[in-house]
Amino acid sequence: MVPVASSATLKTAFAHSAIEPFFTGGSASVSEDQTLLATAYGEDVVITDLSTGQRKHMIKGDAEQVTTLALAPDGKYVVICSRSLQMRIFQLPECKLVRSFKAHDGPVIVMHIDSTSTLVATGAADGVVKVWDLAGAFNTHTFRGHTGVISAVRIFGQKGGARWQVASGSDDTKIRIWDLVKRKCIAVLEEGHVSVVRGLDFSSDGSLLISGGRDKVVNVWSMKTYGLVKTILVFEALETAGYLSSGILTSKISDQLIYTGGEKGVVKLWSIESGEEITPEQATVQTSEEVGVSDIIYYPSWNDLIAVLSDQTLVEHTLTSTDLPIVRRLAGNNGEIIDLAYAGPVDGEGVQKYLALATNSPEIRVISTETQSSVVLAAHTDIVICVDVSIDGLWLASAGKDNAARIWRWTASGMEDTDGKEHSGFQLYATFKGHLGSIGGVAIARLVTQTVYPKFMITGSQDFTVKKWAVPLPADGPVEVAKPVFTRKAHEKDINSVDIAPNDEFFATASQDRTVKIWSVEDGETVGILRGHKRGVWSVKFSAYDQFVVTGSGDKTVKVWNIRDYTCLKTFEGHTNSVLKALFISSGAQIVSAGGDGLVKVWDVKSGECNATLDNHEDKVWSLAQRSDDKVVVSGGGDSVITFWEDVTEEELVRQAEADAELVEKEQELSNYVFRKEWKNAILLALSLDHPSRLLNLFRIVIAEKAEKGSIMGLKEVDAVLSSLAPAQLQLLLRRIRDWNTNARTATVAQRVLNVLLLSFPPEKFLEVGDIKRTLDALVPYSERHYTRASELLEESYIVDYTLRQMDEVLMTKIDEL
Repeated sequence: MVPVASSATLKTAFAHSAIEPFFTGGSASVSEDQTLLATAYGEDVVITDLSTGQRKHMIKGDAEQVTTLALAPDGKYVVICSRSLQMRIFQLPECKLVRSFKAHDGPVIVMHIDSTSTLVATGAADGVVKVWDLAGAFNTHTFRGHTGVISAVRIFGQKGGARWQVASGSDDTKIRIWDLVKRKCIAVLEEGHVSVVRGLDFSSDGSLLISGGRDKVVNVWSMKTYGLVKTILVFEALETAGYLSSGILTSKISDQLIYTGGEKGVVKLWSIESGEEITPEQATVQTSEEVGVSDIIYYPSWNDLIAVLSDQTLVEHTLTSTDLPIVRRLAGNNGEIIDLAYAGPVDGEGVQKYLALATNSPEIRVISTETQSSVVLAAHTDIVICVDVSIDGLWLASAGKDNAARIWRWTASGMEDTDGKEHSGFQLYATFKGHLGSIGGVAIARLVTQTVYPKFMITGSQDFTVKKWAVPLPADGPVEVAKPVFTRKAHEKDINSVDIAPNDEFFATASQDRTVKIWSVEDGETVGILRGHKRGVWSVKFSAYDQFVVTGSGDKTVKVWNIRDYTCLKTFEGHTNSVLKALFISSGAQIVSAGGDGLVKVWDVKSGECNATLDNHEDKVWSLAQRSDDKVVVSGGGDSVITFWEDVTEEELVRQAEADAELVEKEQELSNYVFRKEWKNAILLALSLDHPSRLLNLFRIVIAEKAEKGSIMGLKEVDAVLSSLAPAQLQLLLRRIRDWNTNARTATVAQRVLNVLLLSFPPEKFLEVGDIKRTLDALVPYSERHYTRASELLEESYIVDYTLRQMDEVLMTKIDEL
C-alpha cells in the first residue's frame, strides 16, 4: 500500500533566513548608537545589525588572522588590522576600502578611535604607538619609548578642545602619556603595575586615568601631577577597565564608579572613593571551560554595557541597578549544531519562539528566534548529542556522552521577566542515570498538556540498550532517577535515534546495525523489525497523521515504512551522502530530509518526487525541526548555521500567476508595436522581456527597411534608442550581441548593433557593466574571425572585377576584328 497524501498543499517554494556565526573570538566593537556591531570572524570581519542580530556585511580578509579592529563611534568607518601587518580602513555602510597599508613592523595588538571619530591610535608588537587620521588614512604621530608589546591604548580629547593625549600601556608594565600637540611623551607612570597593563581609561574631564592589569589591581592616576592616587585590589587578572558616566548608580557627585572585567568572567563595578566593589556576588555561568571577560564595550551616553566573553558570547548588562541585570546574550558562534528542537510555550499565533540547541558541547543553548538572545543550560558533564521537546514545548529532554539523560521544565517566568533580568526559561527537573555508553537518542512522552507532566521518557545508547524511564512527580528541586522501568538489549550496534508514536503506545529505535525496531511502550517487547537499509540508520520518525515511519540512512536513502505490516512503501533517492535526519511535514503529505551533503530536500510522499532542494549549508546538516504551525522548517549543521526555511508556496503561486498575466499583456503589446512599426517601443519592450529571437528579428526587419541617410541601423530612431540605454539594458544587450556574434548568419546584425554602442558610449560606461571582461573576451575572437572572412571576400571580389575586365577586353578585340 502506498501512503496517500492528505489534502494539505504541497510545499514547493521556500524563503530562507539564517542565524549565522559572526564571531570567532578576538576583537569586537559597537557604534555609539548601538546599531552596528563589528566582530572578527577568522580572517574576515562581520558587520551585524545589533538590534536584530542579522548579518549586514562581511568584509573579506587578506588571508591572515585579524588581530584587532575598531568601529568608529559614528559608525562611518571600521579599521581592521591583521597578522599580515596590513591596516585597512573601510567606509560604511558600503564597505568601501579607503586605504590599505602597512601600519607597523609588527602585528597591531590594540586600537582605539576617539569620541569624535577623527583619530585612531594603534599599538603594536613592535612597541610603537601611532596615531592616524581616520578619514584621510594617513599617519599623524609616531611614538617610541616602550620596551615591550603595546597592550593597551586610549585617546583623550574633546571636540574643540586644546588638550589631546594618548595613554599607552605595555608588557613592560609602564604607562606612557603622549601629548599630541607637543608631539612627545610627557609622563611615564612606572610604579603602579608589576604585570601587563590591559585596561586604560580617562575620566570625563581628563583629570584622572585608571589602569587595570593582570597583576589584579586597578590604579588611579592624577593627570595633573602624574602621581598614583589610589590602588584598588580587584582579586582577578584584568583584561579591561573603564569609567562609568558620572551619576550612574551613585548619588554622590564626588564618587565615580569604574567597571572591570577579567578572568572570573563577570563584570564588576567599583567605587573609586571607597575602593570597594559595589556589585553583589554574581553567579557565573557554569560551563565546561573557563570563560573570562576579554573586553567591555561602553560609551558615556549609554545606560548599559556589553561584555565580550572568551567563549565568543556578547552579554548586554543594564545599568539600572548594581547587580547588573542581563538583558541580552548573543552567541557569536554556536559551534557544530548536532541537534535542535523548537521549545518553549506557544504564543498567541500558535508558534514557539525558542530553539534548544545541542552544539557539540556539554551545554544546551536556548535561543530566541526573534532577538537571537540565548541562555545556557548547564548540567551535563560531556557533549550533548540529542534533544527532544514535548508537544506543548514546556518539557525538554537532553542526553549525551556523559551516559545520562535529563529533563528540563519551562518555568513560569520564561526567558525574559518583567524585572528586566535574564532567566533560564528551562530549569533542571530530573536526571536519569543507568546507561553504560553515550546516549544517541532520547524521546519524551507525546501525550502531555500544560497541566500534566510527561509520564515517561525513552533513551537509546551506544551500550546497545534501550531504557524506559518513569518521570518523577514534581519536587522542590531536581531529582535523580537511577532505576528505569525496563531495559532491553535492542540492537547489535549503536543506537542513533529514538522516537515515540503520537499515541504513546509504540516507540522506534534506529541503529548502526542497519535495522529499525518498533517496540511496545507498555512492556518493552519488540513488535516489528524494519529491514532494508544497506548502511546504518541515522534517523527514525513517526508520522502524526498515518501509521508510517520515515527513516534516513547512511546508504543515502530515505524510506517510508508501514507499521501495520512493517513493509517498506517507498524509497527516496537523491542525496549524495548519508541522510542524517528525516521527518514528516505538510500533515504527512511530504518528507523533509537532511544529509551529509549539506542539502535539505523536500519529497512528495505520494509521487516520490523531490519537490525542492534547499541549499544554505557548507557542512553536514545534522538536525531538522518543524515549527508547530507547519510553516517553517529549521535546519542546523556542522557549519554553525541555523537556517529557517519558510513556506512561501502560495505567495510564489500568486506571484507566478501575476507574472504570467503580465507577460501575456506585454507579448500582445509587443505584437501591436511591430504591427504599427513602432520600432523604438518594440525594441525596448523586447529587451525588457529578454526575448533574444524576437529582438534579433526586429533588428533584421529594421535593417531590411529603406535605410535613412546617416543611420547605422537603417532608422535614426533605432540608433537613438540604442544610444540611450540604461546600464542594465546595456549589459543585457551586450550579452545578446555576444551570442549572436558566434554565428555567421547573425553576426552582421550583432556587428551593426555593436557599432552603434561603441560610437554612442564612452569607455567608462562599458567599465560599469557587470562581467564586461568575459563579454569582451567572447566578442573579440569572433569579431576578428568575421573581419578576416569579410576581408577575404573583398579580396576575392577583386578577382571577379579583374576577370570581367579581361572578358570585356577580349570581347572588344573580337568586335574590332569583325
